[in-house]
Amino acid sequence: MAAGRASKGGRRPPKSSRPAKPQRSTTSKAAPGAKKRTRPAPPPPAAVPALPVGPFRLGAVPGTTPGKWIDIWQERMPDTALELVAVSVAEQREAVASRAVDAALVRLPVDREGLHVIALYDELPVVVCAADSHLTAVEELGLDDLAGEVVIVPGDDVLHVDVPGAEAPRFAPPETTADAIATVAAGVGVVIVPMSLARLHQRKDVEYRPLRDAPTSTVALAWPSADPSPLVDTFVGIVRGRTANSSRG
Repeated sequence: MAAGRASKGGRRPPKSSRPAKPQRSTTSKAAPGAKKRTRPAPPPPAAVPALPVGPFRLGAVPGTTPGKWIDIWQERMPDTALELVAVSVAEQREAVASRAVDAALVRLPVDREGLHVIALYDELPVVVCAADSHLTAVEELGLDDLAGEVVIVPGDDVLHVDVPGAEAPRFAPPETTADAIATVAAGVGVVIVPMSLARLHQRKDVEYRPLRDAPTSTVALAWPSADPSPLVDTFVGIVRGRTANSSRG
């Protein structure tokens, strides 16, 4: 028989007609009696506690400007009312400590016992004088410019500025800043107040000028340190600039 030829019967069968080799299964089979593995179910989402119905009561002493924070509150909390409550400086601490308000914009200093207090911004002092006063000849005043002037200190004064060489009024001090400015408008003396109060009580017959070398007035947010309401936490978050998606409000 010649080399390379098939044995009896002729040619080799083509490859396509050869019986296919059995393929190995790639699927693993569990051992007999083994339990089928299952993925654990994901935990249910944590329940978000509902906020109190409200309203949220925000105290504010004269001259403070909570408008931007109130706008954000109304945008984020449309279903929870915010009530703005006017509070005098003399009553500011008691209003917060007694929970007559949930939180308040106050003027420092304030007794911090039992309170959380965060400073927000400082206000420049100004001198309010009659519109025709010689003090309006300059754009800014110093304490030395007030020597010889009658400086009126109202009962609700918040700056407590000591003016060297100033004259004390010969009448009882007015109870309020508004009354003091009305006296100044009549041409009697000057009064030193934070700029926001000068703007609050602006009149056509008075002017004001910034006063250098005098203390500023710091506005702060205060709230009770014990068991604060979740609404307080939400407002504090707004004041501190937290976004609506922050986990802390």
